[in-house]
Amino acid sequence: MNTIADIGPALIAGQVVLDELVEARGPWSAVVAAGDVLTIVDLDGNQAVDCILYAAQDTSTRYSAAATIATQGNIFLTTGSVLRADSGQELMTVVADEVGVHDTIGGACSQESNTLRYGQHTHEQHACVENFLIEGAKWDLGKKDLVSNINWFMNVPVDPDGALGIVDGLSAPGKRVALRAEVDTLVLVSNCPQINNPCNGFNPTPVRMIVTRPEARA
Repeated sequence: MNTIADIGPALIAGQVVLDELVEARGPWSAVVAAGDVLTIVDLDGNQAVDCILYAAQDTSTRYSAAATIATQGNIFLTTGSVLRADSGQELMTVVADEVGVHDTIGGACSQESNTLRYGQHTHEQHACVENFLIEGAKWDLGKKDLVSNINWFMNVPVDPDGALGIVDGLSAPGKRVALRAEVDTLVLVSNCPQINNPCNGFNPTPVRMIVTRPEARA
């Protein structure tokens, strides 16, 4: 398994202001200041990272998959994608990407969806919605505050008939995506615990979160 020491620096250079490991299946959150860049590192490869964004000063302003997709005319995210709220406000921008395709429509697993898709025996398995609720509570966010999420590193192709697939990821050990905050942004993450489909290679693994500050702002 790769460790922090094995992986190169953040995808966008600058003063490191945060560098944390998110354990397999675990939640994570932080406020990324405007202008700072969050690099998400897929340490072992094929690990989906579910993510919701909120304006830190007003969490009623939050990521909108619909606004983001409509504005860019593409359901997938990569370098240049601007992550927007319903109002059109820019929250973060993908400024560098070593994978090339990230999902906006696959949603987050939950105990309820696990039961529906994979059987009653999966009901007690921990899931992304539960991670969001646990971590969101630290910021006074509850179930009503959850919205459609981004799935970094997750591969969800759309067939010609409109059917969605959840298949092996396109990432690999050490691959990274970097997001620049356009406003102070609360980033809420579930390092996906799903073991019933290939989104994590049936084996959830840790990821690394690095926030850098451009030298001009240091």
